[in-house]
Amino acid sequence: MGKTLAEKILSLKSQSDVRAGDIVIAPVDLVFVQDTTGPLTIRQFQESGFGVLAESQKTAVFLDHAAPSPSQQLSNDHAFLRQFAKETGSALFEVGSGICHQLVAEHFANPGDIIVGADSHTVTAGALGAFATGMGSSDVAVILALGKTWFRVPESFLIDLRGTFPEGVYAKDLILYLIGQIGADGATYKALEFGGEALSQMTMSQRLTIANMAVETGAKVGLFPSDEITHNFLTAQGRGDGYKPLYTNAKAVYEQVISVNLNELEPMLSYPDAVDRVFAVSKARGIRIHQVFIGTCTNGRLEDLAIASSILEGKKRHLDTRLLIAPASRQVLAQAIEKGYIGALIDSGAVILPPGCAACLGLHQGIPGDGEVCLSTANRNFKGRMGNPNAMIYLASPATAAASALRGEITDPREV
Repeated sequence: MGKTLAEKILSLKSQSDVRAGDIVIAPVDLVFVQDTTGPLTIRQFQESGFGVLAESQKTAVFLDHAAPSPSQQLSNDHAFLRQFAKETGSALFEVGSGICHQLVAEHFANPGDIIVGADSHTVTAGALGAFATGMGSSDVAVILALGKTWFRVPESFLIDLRGTFPEGVYAKDLILYLIGQIGADGATYKALEFGGEALSQMTMSQRLTIANMAVETGAKVGLFPSDEITHNFLTAQGRGDGYKPLYTNAKAVYEQVISVNLNELEPMLSYPDAVDRVFAVSKARGIRIHQVFIGTCTNGRLEDLAIASSILEGKKRHLDTRLLIAPASRQVLAQAIEKGYIGALIDSGAVILPPGCAACLGLHQGIPGDGEVCLSTANRNFKGRMGNPNAMIYLASPATAAASALRGEITDPREV
């Protein structure tokens, strides 16, 4: 009997023959914390009597969620994490380096790896064929000390993708559509495994967007096979030696198969205050938008900025709609400057924020006012997510966001 990608990776890493439902103990290739969950994790590590990291070269600390720090308390947290990294020899990614999930993709994740982060969107690295998942602070503290952890091997849903994206439709529209179909808890502790003929044309940027939001269905991981697109991405990052092909077996057993014809998709929108309240953008035309935010670990990559720039170039944002742009990493920012995307976005009236999470989680850099509506390319829109429970958040693709910034209201990107 064949194996799913989740079964195959956990079998290889645990050196045993495992199936869905089995419990395994496996070594972790990368464990990381960031500046909102990290202080609690490190304190639990210290208070539990663990004095030494299992492997400092497999441990990373990211200062990204509140970067630069907007408060005394958060500045003290940053100082605490810097000191921990210095004392233990962990990799430290300073303020301005970018978002942890983007940096993990750029610097660390390889096919077949097990990656655990103290952040739910660690699933992003599944785009590279890594079994990547978020865990709570106590679990991550133990991994820091032992270098391994236990998993229940998840059952898998196969997402069979056919066709090609129509004009104006992107990976964000696909994953929003799927979340609307599956529900916010419809795949709890399952593996979403993406396959089908459409994958051969799906860029790594698109795969990262999709894997990033797998957790919004409750999934443990979102997994893509490792193929030539994976190889090309790793080579471009100077890590081609980390590549190995990784595919599911033909006779793998899936709990559920969901088929999607990309040709039939249209731009999608997630309504406040739940990510699975998904409707077509065409049904929401005219909703007034006070702020547009393009960035985050979901849609802050070079390809996303290119799409936004192509729509906004030579035009101006609506006078009453603020436009915030946050590149996902320093590398993305540098490349976007070189290609002229940043200049075009600035000319359109955008504010460019430092590489990092920025407005996404509501700590600073774009908290909306009472009664205001923000259209965001982020992954979550629950009440208060952006720092104000009296504001409303819609989620959409960079194309829909850019088109809406031009008109000051929700706009189908195919219209502009």
